[in-house]
Amino acid sequence: MTTAALTLPRAVARPARLRNGYRIELTKLLAQWRIRLLFAACWLGPGVLVAVVSQQSSLPSDTVFGRWMGQTGWAGSLVVLSFCCSWVLPFLTSLVAGDVFAAEDRFGTWRHLLVAVRSPRRIFAAKALASLTVILLLVAGLAVSGIAGGLASIGNRPLVGLDGQLLAPGPAAGAVLLAWAAALAPTLAFAAVGLLGSVALGRSPMGLLMPALLALLLQLAQLLPLPVAVRVALPSYAFLAWRGLFTGPQQLGPLVLAVAVSLAWALVATALAYLLFIRRNFTDLAYDGAGRRVLGQGVLPLAALLAVTVGVVATATPASGSGIDRPKLERSLATAYGHLYRMQSRELHRPDVTERQLRASASCDKGGSLVADTGAGGDWRCVVTWHIPGATATGSAIYQLDVTTDGRYVADGDGPQTVNGFFQVHTVTGDAPNPLWQFDGSVDLLSRTSKG
Repeated sequence: MTTAALTLPRAVARPARLRNGYRIELTKLLAQWRIRLLFAACWLGPGVLVAVVSQQSSLPSDTVFGRWMGQTGWAGSLVVLSFCCSWVLPFLTSLVAGDVFAAEDRFGTWRHLLVAVRSPRRIFAAKALASLTVILLLVAGLAVSGIAGGLASIGNRPLVGLDGQLLAPGPAAGAVLLAWAAALAPTLAFAAVGLLGSVALGRSPMGLLMPALLALLLQLAQLLPLPVAVRVALPSYAFLAWRGLFTGPQQLGPLVLAVAVSLAWALVATALAYLLFIRRNFTDLAYDGAGRRVLGQGVLPLAALLAVTVGVVATATPASGSGIDRPKLERSLATAYGHLYRMQSRELHRPDVTERQLRASASCDKGGSLVADTGAGGDWRCVVTWHIPGATATGSAIYQLDVTTDGRYVADGDGPQTVNGFFQVHTVTGDAPNPLWQFDGSVDLLSRTSKG
């Protein structure tokens, strides 16, 4: 009697669902004590800080919108945003995205994870999505806490924009929320660089530091007298370009380009991290990073992306050089002065005038006749003139301007004393901040040179 061979169907182990992997990775992140501390700090810290600082007599006037923290609750959130864009957001991406893959190398758990999920692609997607979720929640905490602290301590009052015009509470709220949303684009770019570093460098701590080191390098680059096309093409420029939402008209050109550049960096860096990850040999227990492939598959493609974005910005915009010149500065200063003069008139209960009636103009000079009137610096000196309806004399005021490389300037009043010589003005209801004493402004780096 012969026994017929039986062919049994082979069991196929299907990969785990992405939803299950995402839930596991999110749970692993939220179980870390440092992530829990970050949540507590982001959701509580800014609100407490804004509430305390807003009540002080000495405000952070060196920070954009800092001088208005005692006047409106919306200024505090923008001060928090300005500080977060410099240091906090890149630091958050380092701690979250910069360690999400490297942790598996340190603990030697890749084999267990591969057996459970059975798909490197889904492992990468789950880890990337979990990191993105945590980062978005942390940024949301910073925004909500800062806004809540300002509104609770000062109130929902109008905000003075960077052109001196008052923004009603409704438009101010919309602009503040858009500014936080714009800051998400460079945050995603730094998070993608963190993913790339975590994948490429394995258990090395350098992967954890990649976003922070990149942020430091870009901070130093922003201080240099770079051409405007290079400045806007840096992935961190959107951390500065949100200020254009608070001018009139809004400086949307630099903001749109900066957000597009940041998103391009986020996509390219994530794709590079994905390619390195799925090509990895997980059977090598001594794996310690991608080695030489980091240069060819990580650094060089990002350098090529930077070159491409510089070329696109240079050809798509009319700006050249530093983007800062005398006609632009004069126009911006005269516009801001006209708006702030009306604010001072209301404080002193003088008859109201319109900007058209004032006909404010400015004449600026940088460092004397031997220095070209272009570029950043603290040696700008401007004279603002205006006309009062019914008066024969022409008013004038002197300002010393400190212009930074990103187009922001601080105008410091230098007389006459009755106009901008003191930081407070005496009103019938008591002392009030003098809006003409010192104020911030912004130059659109990508606009064409104004006609003098």
